[in-house]
Amino acid sequence: GYDPYARNGWNTGNSRNGAYFRKVDTQFGPIEVQVPRDRNGQFHQHTLPDYKQHSDVLESTIIKLYSKGVTTREIADLIEKMYGSHYSPAQVSNISKQMLPKVEAYHKRKLSDKFFCVYLDATYLPLRRETFEREAVYIAIGIKPNGHKEVI
Repeated sequence: GYDPYARNGWNTGNSRNGAYFRKVDTQFGPIEVQVPRDRNGQFHQHTLPDYKQHSDVLESTIIKLYSKGVTTREIADLIEKMYGSHYSPAQVSNISKQMLPKVEAYHKRKLSDKFFCVYLDATYLPLRRETFEREAVYIAIGIKPNGHKEVI
């Protein structure tokens, strides 16, 4: 960039064109950021990616709560009480969908071909479907010949 009114920006076909304000939700509450713009729309801010409306801390909080089994409605209420930012359950759901590629990659990964031992265990968790019931969630842990453990 260059300083305001600097001559090196003149006659380049592109020049400053003011700024606009953008609201970003952070763990400290919503803040307004002034974003400069240029005539050709070539300026991109590196500190805040385009169209990003939430801080990474807020998104990771939502994803962690969702992975713990907290409902989207409860997460929306918690975020509003903790940070003062209003989120609808649909927005929470959209943010939590960022986990899907990681989950799919985990499911499609190749397993080690040799396990010395395999442990199977189950825990009962309350699940809401047509009724509210406790269902078994199973986990399989394989132990490799070198002693490392892997969730299968």
